[in-house]
Amino acid sequence: MPGAGLCSCWGRRVLPLLLAYVCYLLLGATVFQLLERRAEAQSRDRFQIEKLRFLENYTCLDQWALEQFVQVIMEAWVKGVNPKGNSTNPSNWDFGSSFFFAGTVVTTIGYGNLAPSTEAGQIFCVFYALVGIPLNVVFLNHLGTGLRAHLATLKRWENKPRRSQILQLLGLALFLTLGTLVILIFPPMIFSHVEGWSFGEGFYFAFITLSTIGFGDYVVGTDPSKHYIAIYRSLAAIWILLGLSWLALILSLGPLLLHRCSQLWLISRGLNFKEGGAPGTDGLPRPQKIPISA
Repeated sequence: MPGAGLCSCWGRRVLPLLLAYVCYLLLGATVFQLLERRAEAQSRDRFQIEKLRFLENYTCLDQWALEQFVQVIMEAWVKGVNPKGNSTNPSNWDFGSSFFFAGTVVTTIGYGNLAPSTEAGQIFCVFYALVGIPLNVVFLNHLGTGLRAHLATLKRWENKPRRSQILQLLGLALFLTLGTLVILIFPPMIFSHVEGWSFGEGFYFAFITLSTIGFGDYVVGTDPSKHYIAIYRSLAAIWILLGLSWLALILSLGPLLLHRCSQLWLISRGLNFKEGGAPGTDGLPRPQKIPISA
């Protein structure tokens, strides 16, 4: 019966995956609680102590006035205004910053440190995201397809001598390595230098950004004490688009590259493939063709 088949499919596939998913969430919740709860409590206690010291030093203020001032600071922060510095701080809505914000909307990163505060801006953001998010997905898919098209010679690896296969494999590995350095290693170094972060913080920002998690604890171009070039945040937005495209290419070519490495290793060992490939001109088994989209 269809109902019995559906229950069987649920029991064999969905239920184990659901249990693994829930267990993974429970594991993450436990580890984050152990690592972060004490630091949060220390920060909260330190903040309360600083408020008490402030009231002791400025006796003309009372608790209510201080809480009102803190509320004003929080509202300014929510609207993207950095409370540090003065009114000469650069605008969060100049063209470069607006371009950066538009990029975080269509890529669904959403740092959370900046958002439209006007009703018209919020309505426009909704419709802009409704069109921009699918457009971004289509663009990244086509860009990844275009990059893979330049590597279409991988389809003809099986028809070449083993030495040529090894050379092409090394060239592809070098290409992916250099691209990873340009996209994932050098930008964190630049961000660390410009923002005054450590390399670990810069790499953390890069990973959180390109994975579209976007916590908002680290965001480029927001320190009022620094003087950024006008196109700094626009360049960061372009890097985000290129980084997402590169990750899409890595995820598609990574399994193929690993598969070809294993095949060449088996050939070098003189073993027969279980697929039953036909022997090549050198007397060694020839693997079956694998499409580039595998």
